[in-house]
Amino acid sequence: MNKGHRKERCEYPLFPIPAVGVAVLSNKGRILMIKRGKPPAQGLWSVPGGSIELGETIFQAAQREVLEETGLNCQPYSVYDAIDAIYKDDSGTLQYHYVILYVAATCQEDLPIAMDDALEAKWFSLDELKELPTPGKTYQLLKKLF
Repeated sequence: MNKGHRKERCEYPLFPIPAVGVAVLSNKGRILMIKRGKPPAQGLWSVPGGSIELGETIFQAAQREVLEETGLNCQPYSVYDAIDAIYKDDSGTLQYHYVILYVAATCQEDLPIAMDDALEAKWFSLDELKELPTPGKTYQLLKKLF
């Protein structure tokens, strides 16, 4: 699928879009986070993730999104939660609606490189995450897992 077309269909969708959020725990016990460069959640820190592409499994989508946004290879091992991420524009019209499956994964703690729609990519301890601006229930979902 053409990536430009995929991104265009995400705004003002006709139906909820399946997506993954990948909670990556390093071998040193830290969590991989990215700072989002595009809406929704632009400027906020979140786990790597994005839309599941046609024909892709949940774990394949998780691996691809982490690689595209951070340059790191992860090993997904479990789906541990699911949320609705619903955003409305200033007029109250539905602008985005994702059904996000939260996937737990592990990874060697190498230096992440912010790529794709990520402005920054870094490893954090769970305590450090308390101070970051994050969308919705991100911190609670990570605390639940780790």
